[in-house]
Amino acid sequence: MRPTSRLRSACFKYPAPAPPASVSGAQQHSVTLALLLLVPTLCSTMARGTVLLLLTAAFAAALLPDAAESRILLTLHDFGAVGDGVADDTKALADAWTAACTAGDNVILNVPAAGTFQIWPLTLAGPCRSEIKLLISGDIVAPESPSDWGQGQRSQWLHFHKVQDLKITGGGIIDGRGQQWWAQSSLMGAQPAPKAVHFEDCQGISVKGITLQNSQSYHLTFTRSSNVEANYLRVTSPEDSIDTKGIHLVDSFNVHVMDNLISTGDDCVSIVGNCEDVRLRAISCGPGHGISIGTLGVNNSVDYVEKIKVDTLFISNTKNGVRVRTTRSGGGGFARKVKFESIVMRNVTNPIIVDQGNSDHLPASSEAVAPAAATAVQVEKINYIDITGTSASKHAVTFSCSDAKPCRHLSLVNVNLTQVDGTKALSYCRKAFGRSIGTVIPESCLSKEDFVQHVPQRSQDGEEDSDS
Repeated sequence: MRPTSRLRSACFKYPAPAPPASVSGAQQHSVTLALLLLVPTLCSTMARGTVLLLLTAAFAAALLPDAAESRILLTLHDFGAVGDGVADDTKALADAWTAACTAGDNVILNVPAAGTFQIWPLTLAGPCRSEIKLLISGDIVAPESPSDWGQGQRSQWLHFHKVQDLKITGGGIIDGRGQQWWAQSSLMGAQPAPKAVHFEDCQGISVKGITLQNSQSYHLTFTRSSNVEANYLRVTSPEDSIDTKGIHLVDSFNVHVMDNLISTGDDCVSIVGNCEDVRLRAISCGPGHGISIGTLGVNNSVDYVEKIKVDTLFISNTKNGVRVRTTRSGGGGFARKVKFESIVMRNVTNPIIVDQGNSDHLPASSEAVAPAAATAVQVEKINYIDITGTSASKHAVTFSCSDAKPCRHLSLVNVNLTQVDGTKALSYCRKAFGRSIGTVIPESCLSKEDFVQHVPQRSQDGEEDSDS
């Protein structure tokens, strides 16, 4: 048999593979047709192994058009970074970001593994021409001494401004090395410590699979940002570190914070300003200060926080569990449509608390309270569902609400909280109205009488609340 006949015979023993069932009928037809047209040409000129290799590549390219998408790979070493933890690699990161941001194709910007890159305060600005993936495989560290920071550089460390479609991942570490900042925080005239990683006016941000540790103050902050994911993170600093919030949300919406381990010296997650459509799920929190909405109404601000869902949490050894906090007087707006569900607490002080400025020293009776304020933030429609565990404080449930805007439509459903030593915990209510359903321990103190008050309209949409 001639060589061409043997090759042709071999080719016909290996017909084009059929596309998988998951591919649509139209895709199957086009892929199969393309491969069948390709087989005779290849078989006439190439060996069988080469044919099969090319068929596989063609098949993958037809089914996965994104696999052939043009991408640019940059590393900090391309821009002169040393990565020894001593040299100043700030310019290398700034130049690499500029190159990535101005590139026409999608870019992967790599912080290489086995390197420690010391970065001084830096703003990475957008908008950029295409999507950037910042692959942090090594370590990024801040200068250790506050004296190394310029006077105009002390509000934030790594600042992302007006960036869109950014993905940060890679398994590396961002280390604020905040120990000296914490030590000087109690000194007279000490300047506030900077935020470590701050996204401001950003959209389409994904931060996944990295460690943020030892922040100077807040570890990860999103301000006026939307469509955010902060998942699979490890956020840690010592329990006695000062003001080291884990994840801080300000004036942001459509935010998902999921599958995280957070252990800091302040709130695990805090939500302030005007925030909407926030989901917290599958978080281990503690030690720290728990999950906090607020403080709202600071400096007479009008804040709107709504549509917040918090579920599947384990909270341990924290100063609060799930907290809604406002100023005692002044300010306006609301915290409403909040659901805390499926939460286990261990040795938590104030497991459930609404604090409108009256709970530092709980009064023995309703007469021993401050005069009513003229205005306040409205707290309403807060649901607590399937919450169990142990309280480190006598009061496991505290609703200390405002005279001007009493809490309304609060709901306790299947809550079971006892003191750590097994003794009965107590509940405390002041100007708090709502209901309890199912087994509720400690016994609910919510007043059944409800009443209607005007709820401030949202200035940005001009529509009044339908429940007011």
